[in-house]
Amino acid sequence: MERKRTDCPALPPGWKKEEVIRKSGLSAGKSDVYYYSPTGKKFRSKPQLSRYLGNTVDLGCFDFRTGKMMPSKMQKNKQRMRSDILSLSKGKPDLNTALPIRQTASIFKQPVTKVVNHPNNKVKTDLQRATEQPRQLFWEKRLKGLRSSDVSEEVLRTMDLPKGLQSIGPDSSDETLLSAIASALHMSSAPITGQTSTAAEKNPAIWLNTSQPLCKAFTVTDEDIREQELKVHQARRSLEEALMADTLARAAESTRDMEGRAA
Repeated sequence: MERKRTDCPALPPGWKKEEVIRKSGLSAGKSDVYYYSPTGKKFRSKPQLSRYLGNTVDLGCFDFRTGKMMPSKMQKNKQRMRSDILSLSKGKPDLNTALPIRQTASIFKQPVTKVVNHPNNKVKTDLQRATEQPRQLFWEKRLKGLRSSDVSEEVLRTMDLPKGLQSIGPDSSDETLLSAIASALHMSSAPITGQTSTAAEKNPAIWLNTSQPLCKAFTVTDEDIREQELKVHQARRSLEEALMADTLARAAESTRDMEGRAA
């Protein structure tokens, strides 16, 4: 292989660009580009270079292969982003998060469409079928045993529900109740009140209101709202402190790098 290492004016002083030209094999004549920091650290891609430099250098229009700033490339990226924003504003994305449905064959009547070439034929639909569809009871139990995990595959801790929320149904648990409440908040625009009928506690398979989560009727008091507001305020305060500490650490690291280059 033939190696050519030169200075890179587009990057801070001391940075080197190396172009390795392959001499043999099926890829003969092709070249690979690498960059070296003033300390000798090697970078094989633009994302690695961007993570290392951070906010010290704007690499938006930096061409990794040539080692030059390409303003025209930045202009093309801006035009592409502008067109993507316009396309999204014209049509809403498909965010279908429908609840699980029964996978077995349906025993209810369904509309049938007969497609022919005669213009006078019309498709008849069952309006009652379109507006009132049966819903599966206790579908939340299908999610039992599933756990959320982070990028390191460590299981995340579940939420602690208030004591006022009591579940209804066979083999009920806090995990099933949490799935039911989260789905009701996400899928329904109606108020979440729980099962207001006392008969649902005796026989939920008959008297269960499928539009409400699997819990007894509850009331959210002003004290509950104030406690939640306090928790949100504390979480935002902690996040603000963490972001400020991260900003100061980055600034200190950048200052040390600049002093090291000057020395």
